[in-house]
Amino acid sequence: MVKNILVIHGPNLNLLGEREPGIYGEASIDSLNSSIIDRAKEQGLKCEIFQSNHEGAIIDKLHAAREKFDGVIINAGAYTHYSYAIRDAIAAIKIPCIEVHISNVFARDEFRAKSVIAPVCKGSICGFGFGSYYLAVQAMAEL
Repeated sequence: MVKNILVIHGPNLNLLGEREPGIYGEASIDSLNSSIIDRAKEQGLKCEIFQSNHEGAIIDKLHAAREKFDGVIINAGAYTHYSYAIRDAIAAIKIPCIEVHISNVFARDEFRAKSVIAPVCKGSICGFGFGSYYLAVQAMAEL
């Protein structure tokens, strides 16, 4: 049986390649998405990708995921640090979620070191650039 996974990009990730390239790199979100889909195929996974700058849209997508997907990879962006609503949605859907971040959040601003979603995720991966997503795809295939 082929696993079906969802990748969620949160706020400001639509500006990859433009936003702080020293931190996030110069590649676009389209480039990242293509790479994620390729990695998922290599792992025998089907993959859908969603991006939103809106907390409610992310929550709605998580709720819908429980009926369609076997797992979620999520970069909640700044919502990682304070959105108890996204945290509660992840806890409610009861499918494995992996938190990812492009940068090493622990080497940046102090507020970024705290994740309110990490306790309800299967695991967290950060600091490997786009590789954080690729590692999450591999982990999802092995779950």
